[in-house]
Amino acid sequence: MSLHTKTTIITTETGQTEPFSRERLISFIHDVTKDFPHLQTDEYVNRIIQAIESRDRLSSEQIAHLLILEGLSYINEEEPDWTFACARMYLKRLYKEAAKNRGYDTNERYGCLYHLITTLVSKGVYSPSLLDNYSKDEIIELSKLIDPEKDKLFTYIGIRTLADRYLARDFDRNLYELPQERFLIIAMTLMSQEPKQLRFDLIKEAYWALSHLYMTVATPTLANAGKSYGQLSSCFVDTVDDSLQGIYDSNTDIANLSKSGGGIGVYLGKIRSRGSDIKGFKGVSSGVIPWMKQLNNTAVSVDQLGQRKGAISVYLDVWHKDIFAFLDAKLNNGDERMRTHDLFTGVCIPDLFMEQVEKRGDWYLFDPHEVRKVMGFSLEDFYDEEKGSGSFREKYWQCVHEPNLSKEKVPAIEIMKGIMRSQLESGTPFMFYRDEVNRKNPNAHLGMIYCSNLCTEIAQNQSPTIVEQQYTKDGKIIIEKTPGDFVVCNLSSINLARAVTDNVLERLIPIQMRMLDNVIDLNNIPVLQAQLTNQKYRAVGLGTFGWHHLLALKGIRWESEEAVDYADKLYEKIAYLTIQASMELAKEKGSYPAFEGSDWQTGAYFAKRGYDRSSSLDWDTLKEQVKMNGIRNGYLMAIAPNASTSIIAGSTASIDPIFLKVYAEEKKDYKIPVTVPDLNSETTWYYKSAYHIDQRWSIKQNAARQRHIDQAISFNIYVMNTIKAKELLDIHLTAWKLGLKTTYYVRSTSSTIDECESCAS
Repeated sequence: MSLHTKTTIITTETGQTEPFSRERLISFIHDVTKDFPHLQTDEYVNRIIQAIESRDRLSSEQIAHLLILEGLSYINEEEPDWTFACARMYLKRLYKEAAKNRGYDTNERYGCLYHLITTLVSKGVYSPSLLDNYSKDEIIELSKLIDPEKDKLFTYIGIRTLADRYLARDFDRNLYELPQERFLIIAMTLMSQEPKQLRFDLIKEAYWALSHLYMTVATPTLANAGKSYGQLSSCFVDTVDDSLQGIYDSNTDIANLSKSGGGIGVYLGKIRSRGSDIKGFKGVSSGVIPWMKQLNNTAVSVDQLGQRKGAISVYLDVWHKDIFAFLDAKLNNGDERMRTHDLFTGVCIPDLFMEQVEKRGDWYLFDPHEVRKVMGFSLEDFYDEEKGSGSFREKYWQCVHEPNLSKEKVPAIEIMKGIMRSQLESGTPFMFYRDEVNRKNPNAHLGMIYCSNLCTEIAQNQSPTIVEQQYTKDGKIIIEKTPGDFVVCNLSSINLARAVTDNVLERLIPIQMRMLDNVIDLNNIPVLQAQLTNQKYRAVGLGTFGWHHLLALKGIRWESEEAVDYADKLYEKIAYLTIQASMELAKEKGSYPAFEGSDWQTGAYFAKRGYDRSSSLDWDTLKEQVKMNGIRNGYLMAIAPNASTSIIAGSTASIDPIFLKVYAEEKKDYKIPVTVPDLNSETTWYYKSAYHIDQRWSIKQNAARQRHIDQAISFNIYVMNTIKAKELLDIHLTAWKLGLKTTYYVRSTSSTIDECESCAS
């Protein structure tokens, strides 16, 4: 007979006390695990009871915390579904917290939506536009769309990430909004300007897509839609003019975007090199590094709404005289005055350079300012229109042979070694294959693409903003600028594992494209030239995540021709549906302003990708429909890293292979065990770690995929830290030869690398 006679006292949320009841606890555990009968709960129950009964007094909150922590310790390869049980326990805490803060019965999962909106508008968290755009009756009707059962789709790490970072709280961090309300508020915000007679059905469809986790919106949209602060776009790319005014104006623009949550790419290739002349005074320019230092300070000092420091990448051409100093800027040794540890770097590489690397030829470095002065053109404004021939190499050799132009001759392989050394130490520079990008630019009739963004998936026309004149009038200072193309991208991604498995792509992509297109008109961008560019091209970036998850569900090995072939067919279908959806939007709302003369209008877009040859899809008809009706968006597809949002949606990131089948996600004060999605005795064989995969298979898959993506793809290269330089060089040469537009991080097993948050979509 037990000598244990004392009773543990439990303090409830309302401050009342009651004796601990084993029966209630067992009933609660049964309730959260009933959908997972294969979980072994007996030992779990006993350990919880032991832990509770060893204490004299506990709060109900402490018990809830104990239940989750103990449940997390059971997550492993054999019983991955503990993550769903823990998610349900955590959801019950969220429901109670929201009910308490909003003043409704704590036994209800969801309270009154209209009351939530009026409360958060009055607190300054939600934008008053929600009440301006929707009547009380409409909001009450819309609230009937909310399906609390959809909360059961979340894993523990997914719901924690959503709750910690995206659900609306007041300024004291008290929780008010619940997951399905966030999805409905996003749908209401993005559809707010649609015609009233269509609006309800469009919101219903958008909510369907979000609540089923068939798609995710970009991190800024997920965080800020419906709120009174922040903006909705993911990333921006600026082109810096070679003038003092241009450099400082760009820095101000970048600071303004950084504070509102955007990732920034900055093209520095027009800035004169170290030792160049200024106003005829020779040898006085200090080159690009001091301006990079300034941007580095901006990244650190202008944080994103207190959540994290700004994220800025800088790009430079491989023929620029400052290239060696640029490549060393992220290294951990050497002169600290020449280091910019908080920036990410990217190199703009023409085909000719890779050819010279391969044949171990010489390479020449120039000062872009001197090229403009002596040659009368800008070398960066040209690209090779064909593989192996074109205007860039013609202009480059003209510069090489011009006796009045100063130049430095170096072995091309030495620059490549500098690139690879930096990649193995810091993960960067990213590679931007500028000729391939510009050959496939559907809007080449209006400009040039100089570089990509922070996550290497954006490829859109760029040009610097020029200050023309400044004068005073009526006691005011007037500054007149000619706006350049300041790239904006609005992202959203398909959850492949869910959407393809449930066969919903045909229904999903039209509503997803409408949501993306509406972001363009709703967004309040604090940089005017970005606003203008956003309207001119109406660029969006529909992407995907969950590729490895999908392969595992389909039983397809990563390192196989089957995977390459599947990537080709699936992304062709996604491209077809995306172009079709944008064409249908153009029928309804009109084409983007720059449509005339574009590859979309001439049909060249389809010819360049071989869509005029045999295919199971009717590309010829679609091409004619686009020619006749136009297309709503000048740029359509881009595959972002999707780190955060793939976690929320319970799938694998982007088009990447997994790191480990079981790992721990680090939080401030504890670790959360995570398994790859749908891990079981069948799928486990198809989850091979990124570091054990032959990277050439990943490149082949990505080359097949890239043919169908009008912009680019965040493509990581995974290598062991023991890799030989010759092997890494071979990987880069293969990527270039197979037509990849960009490569993202070189992820070596020895380096820790920050993930881009802004592009997570």
